Amino acid sequence: MTQPAGTAKKKILIVDDEKHVVTYLETLLQDNGYDTISASDGKVAMEKVESERPDLVCLDITMPVQSGIRFYRDLKENPRFTSIPVIVVTAVTGFGGDPEPFEKFISSRKQVPPPEGFFSKPIERDTFLETVKKILP
Repeated sequence: MTQPAGTAKKKILIVDDEKHVVTYLETLLQDNGYDTISASDGKVAMEKVESERPDLVCLDITMPVQSGIRFYRDLKENPRFTSIPVIVVTAVTGFGGDPEPFEKFISSRKQVPPPEGFFSKPIERDTFLETVKKILP
């Protein structure tokens, strides 16, 4: 995928404490024309959001130091960052499990809007890329 002359690549922040997941998503997204940065927990992720201003965040839920839920709430409650879209990529549902119950839970939180996308691990590659392309045209 090539970028039109004079346009910057979209930057995606991958937040996950599993290195193999980060490597997989980085490779997948970079091979499809996106720049990537990564963080292994919510605290580092917020620092990256402040310094790098990503166009999209791919967010795991269960992480050390600061959970993905806490990061998500902090991101969406901050007026400077509320417009940054988030795709949740998590194994909270169990390996290949049904993401619907957790998706309903996070989408029902009154304090924050639902995420723009939700995928259980392992992700379905093509559907994931289609979702990213819809969010970042």
